[in-house]
Parts: sequence; structure tokens; C-alpha cells
Amino acid sequence: MSGMERIYQIDQMLGNRPFVSRAELQERLGISWATLKRDLAYMKDRLNAPITYDRHLGGYRFEKAGPRVGPQYELPGLWFSAEEIHALLTMQHLISSLDSGGLLGPQIRPLLARLTGLLGSADNPAEEVQRRIRIQTVGAREFHLDHFQAVGSALLRRKRLIIRYHARGTDEVTDREVSPQRLNHYRDNWYLDAWCHLRDGLRAFSVDAIESVEILDKRAKDVSDRRLDEVLGAGYGIFSGDQVTWAVLRFTPERARWVAAERWHPKQKRKTLPDGGCELRVPYADDRELIMDIMKYGSECTVVEPDALRQRVADEMAAALTHYRETPPGR
Repeated sequence: MSGMERIYQIDQMLGNRPFVSRAELQERLGISWATLKRDLAYMKDRLNAPITYDRHLGGYRFEKAGPRVGPQYELPGLWFSAEEIHALLTMQHLISSLDSGGLLGPQIRPLLARLTGLLGSADNPAEEVQRRIRIQTVGAREFHLDHFQAVGSALLRRKRLIIRYHARGTDEVTDREVSPQRLNHYRDNWYLDAWCHLRDGLRAFSVDAIESVEILDKRAKDVSDRRLDEVLGAGYGIFSGDQVTWAVLRFTPERARWVAAERWHPKQKRKTLPDGGCELRVPYADDRELIMDIMKYGSECTVVEPDALRQRVADEMAAALTHYRETPPGR
């Protein structure tokens, strides 16, 4: 019987009877007096159990309900082994580290406190997890928490929004009425998939580019999940479009050792080449993000087809090369 199972049994016995003797507790649980003392102390000190020893009755009982200062006694609703609690603490640390906007902190902290209390502090498990695991996010952009909360509220309540949106690609600021469909956390940033009533179509809006937001008392237009996936999830990256083209990329044997384990798109097709290289086929509707990812591999990635994408990458690389061939600034 685990420690938490014993505590559950003690709680039941004390809750169902006026008192329980030490001998009964030891016999029922099959434990020594030293172990029983530790369990009782744990319940009193960590779970705030109102356990008292009644000398007159010759046993342990719960104190009668009444005004109580400090935290109330409550057994956790779930029972975990030490290994499971360690795993949950690790998950909590991962989520907190990835949650750059601090959206989940208020909800996670009470859970963390309870898990830490259940596991005990002898080995400082929570602190050890935080010390041993390091997560660094690159490229996460800051956004207004109140904007995110308004977007999330409208999304779940199925209300329309008025947003002032800064499209960085064109440096244009516009007011849009949108019907929110879903939120995506993609590459450390949040995006709102929504029906744009100004453009009369589906668009993905970067939450950090929203400069102001207002919830309208108007029912949001609903778009099916299938249509959302067709337009916003059919091609590579975050950009929308339902006219999909397939790119064929070839990686050197050295780079293939990494790419062979990477997931670029749910519908990607991959095969190993005779020389040890890798050929990757991915669908795309807008080539902007795909080109950026191709270029970061430099000479280790070659676009095989289509010709239009191959030429676009060649032009981008040639344009970049001119900056290095020109005389350095200040000379």
C-alpha cells in the first residue's frame, strides 16, 4: 500500500467513526508505529488535517467543525505515485517556460503547490526540475495580454471582434471586423484564424500585431473545421491559401540525418536517396515561409521543383549575395 493510499484509508476511518485507536490504525494499515506517526504528521502539516489525539477516548479523531484559521483541510481529488508527480512537475515547468505571455501561470501555480506538497520537499523536486531543465524560445514576439484575453473570450463565446491590425508585410494598419474561429500557437507565437468580413475570406492574424480589440454583441460567422484546414492548414507554414503546389526539396546526406526526423507538414512525403541524402515533398500555398526555411539550410538544401519556387529561391540568394559583394559600409 502506497503512502497516499494509507492517508486515504486514515481519512476514511477517522471520518466514519468518533475515534480510532492507534492499534486499530496500525492493524488496518499493516504499518509500524513510526510509519503511522509520519503519516499523521504529513496529514496535519501538509494537508491541514484537523487530527487530534483524545486522551479521554484513547484514540485519534477529527476536531469538530468550527471557525478555522488558515488553509482548509482537503484531500486531493487525484492520487499519484511519486514518479507520476515528478512527471507532472516536469510538464508544469515545460508549460510555464513555453508560456511566454503568462497566460497559464495563475491556473498552474495552485496545482504546482499541491503537487509539491504531495511529493514532499526532502529532495526539493520542483526546484530540481527548474534547475535541470532549460527551455529557450527564439523569436517569440510580445503581445498585450488583455488583447489575447479578449480574443479568447470572443472565440469561446462565438462573438465577433473589431480589431485594429498592423500588417507588417505591407506596413498597413486597418480596422477589421472578424469572426474568430480558432487560436494557433505556432513557432512560439499566437495566431488567430478568423473570417475577415472586410476581405470576405479566411485569414490568419498574428495576435501580437493586434493594436486594439473590441468584442461586438454580434454572433460570429461559423466556418467548418474542414474548410479551415483546406484554406489555413493545407499548405506549408502559417500563410493561407487553398491553391496548393507541391515542393520537392533535396538535402545532403549530412543534413538528411536531421531532416529525416523532422515534421514539416502533416501531409509531407519523404524518402531516402541512394547517396544517403533525403528528398522531402511538402505542399504549400504561399511560398514566403517555405523560402525562409529553405534558405536557412544554405547549400545543404536544393529545390528540385517546381521551377517557379526554384527560381524564387535562386533570386533571393543572389540578392543576398550582392550585399556581401558590395563594399562594406564605412569603407
